[in-house]
Amino acid sequence: MPYRQFVAQELATLLGAVSHHDRIQIVQELAKGEQEVKLLQQKLGISHSRVSQHLSLLRSHKIVAERRVGRRVIYHLVVPELAQWLLEALQFIEFRLQRSDELLSAVETARNLWQTDEDAPSLLKSPSQADV
Repeated sequence: MPYRQFVAQELATLLGAVSHHDRIQIVQELAKGEQEVKLLQQKLGISHSRVSQHLSLLRSHKIVAERRVGRRVIYHLVVPELAQWLLEALQFIEFRLQRSDELLSAVETARNLWQTDEDAPSLLKSPSQADV
């Protein structure tokens, strides 16, 4: 397998492992420090089993690791910089939202122009109302 394909596949695997909103939130919570499942459950407002399932997947991809203290299992990020990398990815969402704002503004402008154009028939009126 050529090196570029291999690296692209590894990156796709990583992105797939964090491609769920709960897992992204778990990564961000663990960026603040080690935490137990119960605390993550409370912070995220999801079930204990769901948090455990997500942590299991993240652990299998070597994104998180666990540490046992007696009966307690405490999780931490293997590479804490992942949380910062995800934060930096917000710029792509911000760009998309900016484009959405531009589109919404254009739609509003068009709506206002079309509603004030008295020569054009209204698309909002039924045919019987337009004839009245």
